[in-house]
Amino acid sequence: MKKIILTIATAAFFVASHAQASFDKFEEMDNVTSVIVNKTMFKMFSSMSGAADDKDAKEFMELAETLENLKVFTTEDKKVSADMLNSFNSYLKTSKLEELMRVKDGGNNVKFYVKPGKTENLVNELLMFVESKDSLGKQRTVLMSLTGLIDLNKLSALTDKMNIPGGNAFKKESKSKSNE
Repeated sequence: MKKIILTIATAAFFVASHAQASFDKFEEMDNVTSVIVNKTMFKMFSSMSGAADDKDAKEFMELAETLENLKVFTTEDKKVSADMLNSFNSYLKTSKLEELMRVKDGGNNVKFYVKPGKTENLVNELLMFVESKDSLGKQRTVLMSLTGLIDLNKLSALTDKMNIPGGNAFKKESKSKSNE
């Protein structure tokens, strides 16, 4: 019985660390802007006082205390964009993520995938991939990985407060699901 528990624990560790390792290579690339927020910083966000009267700030603080890690990588380099897409697709093949939604609007494509949690609104991972073009045709790619206990109903507060690219698409979807 101990062997089975040890095997399951080891497998869970490798699966959990796989998402982080799959995208770590983008942290050090010259043509990539990266934002990495760890659990300690989320705990600091959740302990901030003074915003208790603001509903969005309160939702953000409640969500922040359950998050583990946020990684956002952004590039305008075509080769790096292709590498991000390949890494994203490879990760999807090896993980148990389910498509949450896709948004295509003009030159913008946004894909959201989640790893299911205890309930329909609680997920353990959110993975987002954005390809966009501005009015001049300049391409921008964003890859975001968020892990922890994520309440999808509160996620739009996080995307607003941290100004995460693609967050507007999630906010629209979140509102339409809550109106159903």
